[in-house]
Amino acid sequence: METTLNNKRAGLIVATLFALAQAGFALAADRSGKDVVDAVCAGCHASGANGAPRIGDQKAWGKRASQGLTSLTQHALTGMRNMPSHGGKLDLTDLEIGRAVAYMVNKSGGKWKEPASAKDMAAERSGKQVVDAQCGRCHAKGEGGAPRIGDRAAWAPRLKRGMDTLVLSAIRGHGGMPPRGGTADLTDGEIKNAVNYMFNPAGAQRKASAKPAPAPSGDSTTHKLIEGIDVYLGVLPAEAMRARYAGADSKSQREIPSGGGYYYVSVVLRDRSTQAEIRDAQIEARVANLMSGETRKLEAATINNSMSFGNYFQIPGRDPYTVTLQIRKPGAARAIEARFDLKR
Repeated sequence: METTLNNKRAGLIVATLFALAQAGFALAADRSGKDVVDAVCAGCHASGANGAPRIGDQKAWGKRASQGLTSLTQHALTGMRNMPSHGGKLDLTDLEIGRAVAYMVNKSGGKWKEPASAKDMAAERSGKQVVDAQCGRCHAKGEGGAPRIGDRAAWAPRLKRGMDTLVLSAIRGHGGMPPRGGTADLTDGEIKNAVNYMFNPAGAQRKASAKPAPAPSGDSTTHKLIEGIDVYLGVLPAEAMRARYAGADSKSQREIPSGGGYYYVSVVLRDRSTQAEIRDAQIEARVANLMSGETRKLEAATINNSMSFGNYFQIPGRDPYTVTLQIRKPGAARAIEARFDLKR
């Protein structure tokens, strides 16, 4: 039997999770990592609440830092375990989240460079890019006994134990080479790309050039720009809400669906030209995977003068799923559609 919910109050419950981010945090361009962390991320990461790695815990962040900026930022964008997508602040840009990640890593023993622009948030760097920026300082001329770029005779003995072993040696440091070649934000995959390039520059370049370049887009997994409207999507597990609000008043607890597989789908709309919230839209959402799906109206909820639209959906299993939004502004001749393809 379908659970009857007071969606407006449910929206307020979820929005409370976002209060640290929303209260007094005015929209501005190019917010720094510290600004974002102080206003949003510190709500959990300052103390390590809800399993979040605590800022300053070098061991906890060291493991995560090895994944690189792109991967860690993606986790923050899509949400992970008890952390909602965008940390609950749906109008943060990918760049601002990347800066926040870099800031927390650096406060926990890292030496990352905070991204200055969207191009610094690019996908995995090629072997040539990594070598030109860092490895070539020693490997170009063979300084300190480093095997020279393209010298297969020098590289072959090192590859006898396998590529994975050689990459691990570069990750941990070897001889006069510091861990990750002295560049802390290199991912394991980027290091492997660099090793491949240094062993066979021509072959690595041909392989890289064969890959189609991604189309430029301001969209991300949880953000779409459609007909002048920024659409920000958040998906929060009901389990996380129950854990967060353990001990709260019984009415709030009752309005969180019981059973497994429930998620709260939340949407924030902003006008791209003015950056003003769109507060009077009507939104219908369909959440579906390969086996099932359901369509519901998203109810409006306001807290701290910030508007979002949301409702609960049951998403069984672990299959990828799609959230399709039909958004209609008052007086509009038609609805606009925003589609998000997500994984858990």
